[in-house]
Amino acid sequence: AIFVFNDRLYFWVLKPVAKGYNFILPEVARRGVRNFFSNLFTPIRFVNCILQGKGSSAATEVVRLITNTSLGVAGFWDPAMDLYGVEISNEDLGQTLGAYGIGNGFFLMWPVLGPNSLRDTVGFFGDLYVNPIYYLEPTSLSFGVGLYRRFNDLSLRIGDYEAVKQAAVDPYVAFRDGYIQFRRSLIEQ
Repeated sequence: AIFVFNDRLYFWVLKPVAKGYNFILPEVARRGVRNFFSNLFTPIRFVNCILQGKGSSAATEVVRLITNTSLGVAGFWDPAMDLYGVEISNEDLGQTLGAYGIGNGFFLMWPVLGPNSLRDTVGFFGDLYVNPIYYLEPTSLSFGVGLYRRFNDLSLRIGDYEAVKQAAVDPYVAFRDGYIQFRRSLIEQ
């Protein structure tokens, strides 16, 4: 039922609004917004690199933060990657828990947020404590900024959802299995 709700929300609301957003804001600006939020979330990646014992990845995150904040104009540009080839260490608490051997638990399909697992849901809430957006006041501002980030990311991926859904015999099973496999591959890295 939640998958159907999310599917209809995507086609009836999110996709049409995202297309309008794409028309108003050029792709280069939307990529800049994505880069800004990626830079802002450095503490999440840094802490999880430390928790996983990945010291060089944690140092890379510090280098990326300094480079992108200064040369990248508050992170709207990613000179760390574009000029120096310093890749992001995409780590979160769900991956950290997985690295310590904690299994996925049961699969969850959250309204609006989509596929997840019990472990990654716990990780999401744990990551909030090092997420700078979480500390914005009032809470509605924090919530709104978080939704805007997700919406901006969606605007850069219009069409991906449809491609996976059309290729699947059972879209729910395809999204569930794809999510679990994707998260497993991130933990193994």
